[in-house]
Amino acid sequence: MGRITTRSPVTRIVFDESGAVTRRRPDTLAVEEPLEIRVAGEPLTVTMRTPGNDIELAAGFLTGEGVIRSGRDFRSAIHCGGPGTGASPGSANGNNTYNVLDVTLAPDVAPAAVDIARNFYTTSSCGVCGTASIEAIEKQSRYDVGADDVTFPANWLAGLPDELRAGQEVFDKTGGLHAAALFDAASGELLVLREDVGRHNAVDKVIGWAVLEDRLPLTGTVLQVSGRASFELVQKAIMAGIPALSAVSAPSSLAVELAAASGLTLVGFSRGRSLNVYAGSGRVSV
Repeated sequence: MGRITTRSPVTRIVFDESGAVTRRRPDTLAVEEPLEIRVAGEPLTVTMRTPGNDIELAAGFLTGEGVIRSGRDFRSAIHCGGPGTGASPGSANGNNTYNVLDVTLAPDVAPAAVDIARNFYTTSSCGVCGTASIEAIEKQSRYDVGADDVTFPANWLAGLPDELRAGQEVFDKTGGLHAAALFDAASGELLVLREDVGRHNAVDKVIGWAVLEDRLPLTGTVLQVSGRASFELVQKAIMAGIPALSAVSAPSSLAVELAAASGLTLVGFSRGRSLNVYAGSGRVSV
């Protein structure tokens, strides 16, 4: 696995009564590196991510794209070492040869469709870029999240961001990572938490964990994320059978439309003492 954090010199400027005071010191940064995901040797996507849990990331991404639907569909994955598969010595990425991951699917799984209109480049800031249209990224889930009869109290939902933040070990060192966590609504148990420079990657890692544990669909769960709730995150939740998504910031209009149409409960601005329910309010008890 590549480095999760790195050290970099920084000039810190502090203002006090006498003016500006500068100090040179090392700072800890979250690592961002590319990961090329291949399926049966064929390149599918390149994503900018924080190294770690790469196999989960690939499994979650393939679930969100509708390529796989259960743990049995995902046979194995291996990092490709050697020349041409990672950064060369002395480059910005150091000696990391873990930036290419080749996935093997079950024999009866149709290969991922790769064409010019659907080639992916995924950034840590915005997710999938360069798709031909909304229709090109909208997927049909095999799971009906609207039929999930799970309910949860509002005060429990409001406390999830604090639990998410408490588990962000790398964020404590860098201040530069998003996080996603999956909670069991019946027991309140934190099932899994993952961090990444991209919020969509953190979600893919969480869903990928569930894929590798063969736990899809994720009925009776709530996905809590840092940052905002985008269309892409709502779609990933639906594809994994997650009935509720909660975010600490705002949802987009398209995220609300998709959540309402699919029966997913969508919560935004969850800040401890208040929250907004944008869709699926029937699951939230006061």
